Amino acid sequence: MKTLDFITEDLCLEPRLRIALVTETYPPEVNGVAMTLQRMVDGLIHRGHRVQLIRPRQDRREVAHNGSDYEEMLSRGMKLPRYDGLRFGLPAKAALVRAWSRQRPDLVHVATEGPLGWTAISAARKLRLPVTSDFHTNFDHYSEHYGVGWLRQPVAAYLRRFHNRTETTFVPTAEMARALLNQGYKRIEVVSRGVDTSLFSPARRSAALRAQWGAAADDVVLISVGRLAPEKNLPLVLRTYAAVRAMRPQARLVIVGDGPMREAVARECPEASLCGMRTGEDLAAHYASADLFLFPSLTETFGNVTLEAMASGLCAVAYDYAAAAEVTRDLENGLCAPRGDEAAFIARAVGAATDGVLRRRLAERARASAERYDWERVNDQFAASLLRVWHGARVVPTEPDVAEPLGAER
Repeated sequence: MKTLDFITEDLCLEPRLRIALVTETYPPEVNGVAMTLQRMVDGLIHRGHRVQLIRPRQDRREVAHNGSDYEEMLSRGMKLPRYDGLRFGLPAKAALVRAWSRQRPDLVHVATEGPLGWTAISAARKLRLPVTSDFHTNFDHYSEHYGVGWLRQPVAAYLRRFHNRTETTFVPTAEMARALLNQGYKRIEVVSRGVDTSLFSPARRSAALRAQWGAAADDVVLISVGRLAPEKNLPLVLRTYAAVRAMRPQARLVIVGDGPMREAVARECPEASLCGMRTGEDLAAHYASADLFLFPSLTETFGNVTLEAMASGLCAVAYDYAAAAEVTRDLENGLCAPRGDEAAFIARAVGAATDGVLRRRLAERARASAERYDWERVNDQFAASLLRVWHGARVVPTEPDVAEPLGAER
């Protein structure tokens, strides 16, 4: 028989949940969403929760991994147009209802907004399971960069409807929370992003790598990291580099990443070092071996690369938007241009490229700032938020019938 002290101690312990996490991207796919989700899954498991990961099969021969605290359910998927290596999940409501009826999760978390995610919410609501979601990608903004700007409003309406079907939608910045609330989103909560400061570190700077780029010790190396795609605003990277070279002819440009614009970038800037996709310590060395990080994107929900660059000891030049708006203060630990002001963006980059004292001072402060964004703190917050939703949503009201997307599985 337990004593009163033991009973009290047990009641104070947080429950360990069985969490079904649904996503259409996950490592070994290389993108910010996949890497963030892997960190969060690892964080949940480390805190004693059991995770069931539902995702599209990435290869026909792929076998699901199953263990005591982690299991996978692989669904059907299709390649995402113009995004080689990425897939979207096909509708799977019936399969999810069967699986979750056999073994109920305590909570369902839907990380991506494709057909798999939509039907996962439908399955969770049918079974009266609490369900939360992440807003990782501004898909409505992407439409303008792919010649289908007329789709922006329908996509925005779909995303709003998608997330408003869940108990809570997690977003990475307060700026985004305000924007979505103004657009009619409900129940928004901010959970930031973290960075691995042991991996991304100035200590990984490599003279040998700089030599491969043709950069001497005193030459300024500009670096851009991310997918080579229209929504990343790569033309501004090239214009900024041209402006810097007019002042510092020995400056070098390094571009890390791959995508549909690779050939166009190579044609327009043949002197740039196109390094392709890099991961792990190799990626960290590329960051740390540069001097100035350029991030002109205006379609991000966060932009993990900004924190990675800062942790690597780089002065970052970005718009006052997404991650930069949260973690960077202009002329204190980086350089921020007003959103969309290309002339200001270029001027800040040229100023940093031609003023080594300023650049090094901002780089040192950037590293110190990044050290405050520890993944352990972020994962503590995420796990606590899921527990709070679970506590408050033991019984989910029956949802009125909601039309499924065209072709959705029922």
